[in-house]
Amino acid sequence: MTLDPQAQWVLDLVQQAGRPSLDSLSPAEARRQFDETLPALDAKPAPMAEVGDLQASGPRGAIPLRFYRPESAGAAPGPLLVFYHGGGWVIGGLQSYDALCRALAAKARCRVVSVDYRLAPEHRFPAAVDDAFAALRWIAGNAALFGADPGCIAVGGDSAGGNLSAVVAQLARDAGGPALRFQLLIYPATDLRGGSASHRAFADGYLLTHQLMRWFFDHYMRSEADTADVLASPLLARSLAGLPPALVITAGFDPLQDEGKAYAARLAAEGVKTEHRHYPGMIHGFFNMSGVLDEAKRAIDAAAAALAAALGTTA
Repeated sequence: MTLDPQAQWVLDLVQQAGRPSLDSLSPAEARRQFDETLPALDAKPAPMAEVGDLQASGPRGAIPLRFYRPESAGAAPGPLLVFYHGGGWVIGGLQSYDALCRALAAKARCRVVSVDYRLAPEHRFPAAVDDAFAALRWIAGNAALFGADPGCIAVGGDSAGGNLSAVVAQLARDAGGPALRFQLLIYPATDLRGGSASHRAFADGYLLTHQLMRWFFDHYMRSEADTADVLASPLLARSLAGLPPALVITAGFDPLQDEGKAYAARLAAEGVKTEHRHYPGMIHGFFNMSGVLDEAKRAIDAAAAALAAALGTTA
């Protein structure tokens, strides 16, 4: 494998900036730094016909949401993507993922609702899972608020958000709903035990380091035993049969690539229509770098095309 030159430029830029590593900061400081730096690498936010903030009812109070409707989606009830942001269950939020949600909405011609689930360590596992599933159920039950078709909903997210997307898809299957059309899993964390070869091979030097992953896990988990819970590690589920069709995206210089590949392989082996797209020259987090990475632009286009095909918004 060869690291993409533009990805190498990003790594060099991060090093030259001299900012402290996220794992050396408090969660509050890490959130501020993440929110300040991410927009510099992301694409210019796409215009929307409608953007609104509202709240879903959650198990421990209101869950903030942000709704996007692109002009191309029209006013008639249509498909909707429920999106869960990344950030190791500790950082990230509605604003830091605003540009990506707008890009997916515009390119897939569908509505998007971004979910601001509770973060750790203030709210440890399984708080994020509880909020993610509660938000999905509330959104499906109140689809009319979004001008959405409750029978045409997808879930998606990146990294920790890919983890939550996979988990809520399993929960929805086991609970008998909401019925989902698709799951978009962008370099998802699927096995939090962290024993894969890619965890060892890319432990340092590619943004998502072993030390940073340990920082995320230590804040998110109540104890090491939680990593074996299927609500934390969806790859450990007894069965993946009956889940919605999936697109699983992995990156070559990413500690999470092996568990993403393993999840895609299991989905396909157990009868789930699955597409796996691997970007060998990319690093973890590249979806949020479409302002500087040409491969990120192509990957978002491919993800949106797959989402549009699954939801029936293809022109």
